[in-house]
Amino acid sequence: MWIADAERDGERAAHLAPTVLDDDELTRAAAFRRTEDRLTYLLAHVALRQLLAAVTGRSPRKLRLVRDPCPCCGAPHGRPSLDDGSVHFSLSHSSPMVLLALSSAPVGVDIERLPQPRTIADVGRMLHPTEIAELQALDTAASPLAFARVWTRKEAYLKGLGTGVAGNLSRDYLGTGAYPAHAPAGWSITDVTAPDGFAAAVAVRSTPQP
Repeated sequence: MWIADAERDGERAAHLAPTVLDDDELTRAAAFRRTEDRLTYLLAHVALRQLLAAVTGRSPRKLRLVRDPCPCCGAPHGRPSLDDGSVHFSLSHSSPMVLLALSSAPVGVDIERLPQPRTIADVGRMLHPTEIAELQALDTAASPLAFARVWTRKEAYLKGLGTGVAGNLSRDYLGTGAYPAHAPAGWSITDVTAPDGFAAAVAVRSTPQP
């Protein structure tokens, strides 16, 4: 796993981007209106391609990134992958922070800035009933971190599955506390140390333990 900061390394990534990213990524980067968001995107994708190139021995720009079939509908918008499936990876960014993971098994990561109360009120109702109750029992000051914990755990897991947040956020109980609750069978979910004001998590498919 790697964590990076666009405030520190974004300009360097922008300098490298024309020789590292493909045309679609460069077009997406140019569409961002805010400089911070554009540099964060560039850093995430430049770093990902450089890491994949180091592992595979291939040229960063010639790596072909594709989408696996969606587990829900079969359409090609599932988990991102290399065309040869040699390395599993996941990336997430929340300006200016970037989180990446490479793995021999399906993996998902998520990093998020601590939310505003309005976000907690609007999105919190989509969680597991026990998680909703846990959030409602907290005071206002404790709610942002608790919500960010459970949200990053869920998004990392759903990205690992390949469904993304289109998956059922209320199905699995992952908890809002300091440590994740018991992960779904066949998965390991762990919180990741993140800078102040952010929360992060990683989910990796694993052999179920006795």
